[in-house]
Amino acid sequence: MDDSRLVHTRVIPSIIIGIWGIFSPWLGWNMTIASAQLTPPERQESVSLADAAVRALQNNLDISLSRHTKESRLAEIVIEQAKFDPTVSVNGRYNRTVDPLNRPVFGATGFQLDQTTTFDQRSHSLTIDASTNLLTGGNIDMSYSPSRNSVNQDLATGFLFNPAWTSGLSFTVTQPLLKNAGIGINKTSIKVAQNHAAVEQHIFHDRVLTVIASVEQHYWELVFSQGNVQVARSALKAAEELLAANRIKAKVGMMSVMDVLQAETAVASRVEQVLLAEKAVRDEEDQLRTLLNPGESELRRHVRLIPVDAPITFFETLNLEEAIETAIEQRPEIAQAKKNVESSELNTQFARNQLLPTLSVQGTIGLVGLGNDYGNSFNRNFSGDFYNYGAGLVLSYPLGNRSAMSTYHKRQLEARNAEVVLTNVRHQIILGVREAMRRVQTDFQRIETTRSARLLAEKQLQTEMERLKVGLSTTRFVLEFQRDLATAQGHELRAIVDYNKSLSHLERQKATTLNRYHLELS
Repeated sequence: MDDSRLVHTRVIPSIIIGIWGIFSPWLGWNMTIASAQLTPPERQESVSLADAAVRALQNNLDISLSRHTKESRLAEIVIEQAKFDPTVSVNGRYNRTVDPLNRPVFGATGFQLDQTTTFDQRSHSLTIDASTNLLTGGNIDMSYSPSRNSVNQDLATGFLFNPAWTSGLSFTVTQPLLKNAGIGINKTSIKVAQNHAAVEQHIFHDRVLTVIASVEQHYWELVFSQGNVQVARSALKAAEELLAANRIKAKVGMMSVMDVLQAETAVASRVEQVLLAEKAVRDEEDQLRTLLNPGESELRRHVRLIPVDAPITFFETLNLEEAIETAIEQRPEIAQAKKNVESSELNTQFARNQLLPTLSVQGTIGLVGLGNDYGNSFNRNFSGDFYNYGAGLVLSYPLGNRSAMSTYHKRQLEARNAEVVLTNVRHQIILGVREAMRRVQTDFQRIETTRSARLLAEKQLQTEMERLKVGLSTTRFVLEFQRDLATAQGHELRAIVDYNKSLSHLERQKATTLNRYHLELS
């Protein structure tokens, strides 16, 4: 290379250094002013993992929606039970009929009519009826109906009482013998509604576990993001110290301008890494605060969350078979699938009963009273002198009965599908627990390996710094070792956080997350 090109390559870096030295303070000052103007006042809030979990359960929107759905399922049980509530009805009537007679009326007119005669009848009646459906499938109905009847006085000479008071009391029982007979059959809808409520309770339990697990995952991600900021700042500080040393050496001619440029480039790159790491912290803070759902007004404020729980780094003793048994016993998906199987079996039994013909027995007994006033008719009503009774059978069966048969086959298929779903859920839970156990073991081993890599990176950087002091190394190599150390520190931090996230995931797979916080679902 000739001298002119050598001078040219040295002059340009010098100009760049000069421009950076002139404008960097001004740019930094203006960036600080802009940041201060755009950033609202901050409020720091320390939060523990347990506190975050409880706040999420109290305020999370998904939890609120699931809670309302569970309450609606409980209302369905009352709706089905209300079908067996008694019903009372009262019917009062007044009728007046004025008819012209075309023939004699026994007891009211003579043996023949010689002119148009008016027959005026008036009646006041009241019917009180009470009925209820029985769990056996039958029905009980009781009716009491007093009434007052009168005719016009000029025609009432042949009547015993005018007005006449009558009262009737009847008691009717209807009971199916085949179709819709039996307590078990008639309680099917109630039991299914109860199972639906239980399923919704398990869905609510699963939602609670999911919300807490999500809080834990984001909590540890926030811990990682804040630790990653410290790693980035340490790398920036190391690069700035190297840049300051290089500038001093460059002034006395002990180091080339290129070494200074390399250090400045590294400083600029690591400033960017610090900015990105700080942005990641803000993003994770927003994610965690969204799960806590503090309310819109509070969510608009600028709050800095400070995690107070440190991640654990020791290995917890694990037992695969015990973990699988715990998951099978406590996972809400298992209980939910079992309730669906039970509901399918109940629906199948009901559909099988609907294949039978309708055969019902009905019995009726009644008492009647007659008098010249209400008290007289009431006393005679209950004297037992006038009564009626009867019994009968009713049989019906649709020809072909295709609707009931198709429904029965459909319920059978639904029951088989519910069994398959239960088996599949058990298999998926077993696989999930096994994978979660492997993840915990792998992430703990990663802590050991990344810690070793970080210690080696520290020794390499220290050695290279010593070599740089005596002129046996270059800035580029030192910067590379600084970058390797920052990477190793980040990997170690990531392994520690992933290990804690894996423990949380394992607890979620076993459905024991609530036990860690001593929480119970009421």
